[in-house]
Amino acid sequence: MSRHVLDLEVVLGALVGEHERLLRLFDSQQSAMRSLDLRSMETVQRDQEACRLRIAALETRRRSIALTMTRELGLGEMLTLARIAEMHPQRAADLLEARDRLKSAAGKVADRTHVVGRLATAVLGHLNTAVRLVAGAVEQAGVYTKNGTPRAPVRIGVMEAVG
Repeated sequence: MSRHVLDLEVVLGALVGEHERLLRLFDSQQSAMRSLDLRSMETVQRDQEACRLRIAALETRRRSIALTMTRELGLGEMLTLARIAEMHPQRAADLLEARDRLKSAAGKVADRTHVVGRLATAVLGHLNTAVRLVAGAVEQAGVYTKNGTPRAPVRIGVMEAVG
């Protein structure tokens, strides 16, 4: 059995662990966003970036191991995990299980980032509208009522909200 296969198993296990850590960080981020806790959001964002960098480094290492195995065997195309598992039947079950766990964790991360992205877009959209209302009230001196409160336009068009 090749030491590359064992290295690959270790890297896959670390990748799964980092993806699961990233999922926990997304949960922390969502709770911080719900409570508008800016300090927690900044801390979680920093932790997420560190986790993403570790994932990128592990992915580079995984590809490097696969490339090394490909070159040692003199193959023209890059080895896949399924092909490596076929070549090493004694480790096949562990490799395929690690691959499936990684696919599942990566899919969950993709789903969660989609939800977080949508939430962030909605919050920024509301913030953009509020800033534009305030900016419009400050720019025009004639839009104040007798009580001193700014008078908002009846309707803000799409072009004014994003322009």
